[in-house]
Amino acid sequence: MANPHAFQPRHIGTTAEETKHMLQTIGVDAIEQLIEKTIPNSIRLQNDLAISEALDEPSYLQHIEAIANKNKVFKNFIGQGYYGTLTPTVILRNIFENPGWYTQYTPYQAEIAQGRLEALLNFQTMIADLTGLPVANASLLDEATAVAEAMHLLYEVRNKNKQLPSANKIFIDKQCFAQTIEVVKGRAIPLDIELVVDDVVNFDSTHEYFALVIQYPSANGNIEHYESIIQKAKSFDINTVMACDIMSLALLKSPAELGATIAVGNTQRFGVPMGFGGPHAAFFACVEDFVRLLPGRLIGISKDKLGNQALRMALQTREQHIKRDKATSNICTAQALLAIMASMYAVYHGADGIKQIATEIHQKANTLTNALAQLNIKQNNTIYFDNINFNIDNIDALKQLAEKHQCNFWYNNNQVQIAIDETTSYDDIQLIVNIIAKHIQQNPPQITVDNNINIPNDYLRTDDILKHQVFNSYHSEHEMLRYIKRLEAKDLSLCHAMIPLGSCTMKLNATTQMIPVSWKAFANMHPFAPSSQTQGYQTIIQELEQFLANITGFYATSLQPNSGAQGEYAGLMVIRAFHENNGDTHRNIALIPSSAHGTNPASAAMAGMKIIIVKCDENGNIDVADLKQKAATNAANLSCLMVTYPSTHGVFEESIQEICDIIHQNGGKVYMDGANMNAQVGLTSPANIGADVCHLNLHKTFAIPHGGGGPGMGPICVTEALAPFLPSNPFVATGGKQAIPAIAAAPFGSASILLISYAYIKLLGQQGVKTATQYAILNANYMKARLEKHYDILFKGKNNTVAHEFIIDLRPFKAKTGIDAIDVAKRLIDYGFHAPTVAFPVAGTLMIEPTESESLVELDRFCEAMIAIKQEIDAIENGTYTKEDNPVINAPHILQEIVGDEWTHAYSRKVASYPLPYLQDHKFWASVAKIDNTYGDRNLMCTCTPIEDYV
Repeated sequence: MANPHAFQPRHIGTTAEETKHMLQTIGVDAIEQLIEKTIPNSIRLQNDLAISEALDEPSYLQHIEAIANKNKVFKNFIGQGYYGTLTPTVILRNIFENPGWYTQYTPYQAEIAQGRLEALLNFQTMIADLTGLPVANASLLDEATAVAEAMHLLYEVRNKNKQLPSANKIFIDKQCFAQTIEVVKGRAIPLDIELVVDDVVNFDSTHEYFALVIQYPSANGNIEHYESIIQKAKSFDINTVMACDIMSLALLKSPAELGATIAVGNTQRFGVPMGFGGPHAAFFACVEDFVRLLPGRLIGISKDKLGNQALRMALQTREQHIKRDKATSNICTAQALLAIMASMYAVYHGADGIKQIATEIHQKANTLTNALAQLNIKQNNTIYFDNINFNIDNIDALKQLAEKHQCNFWYNNNQVQIAIDETTSYDDIQLIVNIIAKHIQQNPPQITVDNNINIPNDYLRTDDILKHQVFNSYHSEHEMLRYIKRLEAKDLSLCHAMIPLGSCTMKLNATTQMIPVSWKAFANMHPFAPSSQTQGYQTIIQELEQFLANITGFYATSLQPNSGAQGEYAGLMVIRAFHENNGDTHRNIALIPSSAHGTNPASAAMAGMKIIIVKCDENGNIDVADLKQKAATNAANLSCLMVTYPSTHGVFEESIQEICDIIHQNGGKVYMDGANMNAQVGLTSPANIGADVCHLNLHKTFAIPHGGGGPGMGPICVTEALAPFLPSNPFVATGGKQAIPAIAAAPFGSASILLISYAYIKLLGQQGVKTATQYAILNANYMKARLEKHYDILFKGKNNTVAHEFIIDLRPFKAKTGIDAIDVAKRLIDYGFHAPTVAFPVAGTLMIEPTESESLVELDRFCEAMIAIKQEIDAIENGTYTKEDNPVINAPHILQEIVGDEWTHAYSRKVASYPLPYLQDHKFWASVAKIDNTYGDRNLMCTCTPIEDYV
């Protein structure tokens, strides 16, 4: 009998009989025959992957529990940007652990994303309030990379207001977090920016600088008189970036009041677990002058065609998808799910609650300071929020004693630092005092609670925060629960229907994979905890690194990049370091096919490379002759080729090995974008095609949820020749002997969600990951076979098959009917679906990817919707409907319109809202009608301020 707890049948969910029907529809006898027609034999794997056999679900949970028990979660007073926090349980269960929130996609289809867009607008408003700056984005990856983004932005604008536009120095306070300095150092190298790292009080304003970066409070916990320093910088037109502790801003003067033009930081301590380094939502706020250069996503207020207020992602043209190598950032994802959690933390607690939490943290720090003074231990920080810093002899002995009592402090030379957070109790304060007293062989004093705020008045903020109604309405759990559910109901997720996005792989995020992420043994681990306490995480990391290396055919893996775009950048910086190590500093040309994803040229530009575009032929394949000519012409300076495989057009190009050989013959390396790895695993590999490095989108192929637009993970795998250059970390040993600087703040990126990909591989095992790939290809070809009778399929392989995705061409309809790809995308909402990828990689098309985890019922339901829409388009062409009034052009139809008193359309309400019978059983309604994007960009409103204020 089959194992009822086996994972593979639950993940794939297509029966043998259904598989037979699908193969017949395609016109083949077996899956293997389909694979032979699809993947060139020359690149097929000859052996099974060297990964473990599958575990069933109960066995896996026992296995991961045993690993979790290897972790030792001590009381962490380490700080350095990561703190204990109390996630309100109403948020933990109803957002963090809720597939209605974590399986949503990036809100490109805003009409079915109004819930998360509102939560992200709340996030922007929260950040704008706390920083005092007028504009904030909808999150970035982590604090360190947010500082790097600020450096890049200010470097771009330095010519506008500089007396000396050649300024290429950035001053960074040496009391910025070490991981931030390392990330910025790495980002500065390819841009030829000179870093000056020194004590901020030594900052000497000069026209050679274009930016000043300050940690607020500093890494050792001290607060200087930053206002005078910032004003000195401003007198030379030098912009200041403040990397802020989000909780401290409830008490301290805002960055804007101090004169900063950019404020960044991390919202982790607003209810998001440390998770051994992530994922956490960074923030980026700035003055209005920089709004059109702001990295990441920006949520704005617009209106729909009925005049209702509607939210959308604003200023899309800033993104790398459009600007490519001219983009100021390669950011393609954010940390939406974690930003939503942080915003809900502020909604739940409100201004008074946040101030109370911040005040209690500071009072506990005061209490500890006073108790240590009784032991004649002086706090080094004159003005502080939550950090105690003091000198003590024999630090190693203190460290041993503290760990014996299950406490972690931060140690720096002869200084000890103790960071107080929301989870710290007065019993914890007494324990700390007892440990230190024992270390210096004195009797511990009994602590006395200090209820004062020991920060001078001129350092305290006087303005109100979180004034908007949303932060003052939902403080009871019942009301908070209803608010969360009300927003969730506005959004389409994988709970409702397939999300068939080509290049984005929205597959099952299995519950068994997700459950351990919120276990305390994983969630509450500090990324800089001693290695003796992190053995469970180390077990998972080492095994996952080996799994991914085996799957790709490569030698080594770095798990540090915390998004796909970060993986691209990391891979290119490793190639750059390899060439420089060989003395080939002049190798700076990247060849990139014209069909490449926009992050490819944007990442190459960030890595300091010159980009040359390679043509594609009429079938969407790389033009080998053009590649050969450009590689030969630029052989002396060739750094690399960036290639996606299968191609961005969803085809396994037959010439891929020849393409890689051409690059190698001309001295370059091949970077493979792992966006389409879901068509490779177990059947072929990046090493087999001839690549040297690839990044893997763990949030695609390896089942990490998209989280409404993040988190993501983009680890890189490399050949043995490139392994020495994998990225480092200032506190934890990672990377190679000649490692490039850190790519992300935490040593293993968003480490807690690595658990999900680890589970995915362990549950499917050696054969299951291969079977998943086969079904991804089967499902795509089945849908192609059904839809090609109604739509033109744009690109196909030589045997008339596609990989795991395919493109349907809607351009022929425009001239005859006025209907374009956007209209079809909106009409699909009426049928209960999220649209496929719109207008990428070819304008006027839809790219469809079903993934392996959709059932035949769901595949057919989507095909029937697309066929019905084609019939509606035909009805426009034959005159049944006019171009101006038809169910496609007017979509989506919302309930307000359907139940309204007036109905002026030439088609019925039923055609508008229930065009197919399956919708009678369950109907997902968009909450707003088609949104006016132009209005939103011309009238930019990006916080929750009442709309009347903008009139």
